[in-house]
Amino acid sequence: MRPAVAAACLCLLGAGAAGCSSTQEKAAAKQAESERILKARAKRQAAKKAARQKHKHDHGKQKGKAK
Repeated sequence: MRPAVAAACLCLLGAGAAGCSSTQEKAAAKQAESERILKARAKRQAAKKAARQKHKHDHGKQKGKAK
């Protein structure tokens, strides 16, 4: 009876270890996706900021010409 129980425990441990690796892979994929999303967001924000700065400078030049 004990060998059967030991074999069952080893099978469960093996399945658990396989589950951990797939969980780790999923976590790594989620982290990579999050990093990609954050980089894209930062890029969009930088582009918006640059556009606002350009508009601010252009707007100031137009006022200066009108005077």
